[in-house]
Amino acid sequence: DATHTAYLLQNNKLIGWFDMEDEIREEAKQVISYLHSKNIHTILLSGDSYVRTKKVADALGIDKVFAEKTPGEKLQIIEKLNAADPVAMVGDGINDAPALAKATIGISMSDATQLAIQTSQVILMNKGIQHLPLALGLGKHTFSTIKGNLFWAFIYNIVAIPVAAAGFLHPGIAALAMGFSDIVLAINSIRLKYRKVV
Repeated sequence: DATHTAYLLQNNKLIGWFDMEDEIREEAKQVISYLHSKNIHTILLSGDSYVRTKKVADALGIDKVFAEKTPGEKLQIIEKLNAADPVAMVGDGINDAPALAKATIGISMSDATQLAIQTSQVILMNKGIQHLPLALGLGKHTFSTIKGNLFWAFIYNIVAIPVAAAGFLHPGIAALAMGFSDIVLAINSIRLKYRKVV
């Protein structure tokens, strides 16, 4: 029976087995619901048996299951998904490390294996999958702030500098425009730092 967790053999003869259930963290279902509310497609990618993986996915409401996958197969799946859309992968094991490194964003737990931590870009502290929405929200707002800062920097360089070079812009006004762009950059950075992401 392939549904058992572990088997006990004596002289290559089956004499018993163990059935252990995966403990699902209380906050996991809330995190999956949050991701669905943001139209984020969820996938459970595991090396475990299909029966056990599907059971966990059904309990959490995860959209799709890839089970019984080797580290190499996990890497191939992430590469394929990444080619179509940005992929954030959450993993904590040695077998997850190659796929974590390949994902657009690799996310690990603070209590994960050292290899998983080293190949991730984001580490969720305090064993906290519940911090995943916050991490994704901060990432989104960071990206928006960077785009805003680049916009103001380019506007200044594209408009003000050529006008000043042609002699149509008073040096004092040029300095004021430069100062204004710096203030905008600083305000955007402060907003990012203190913004509360739910």
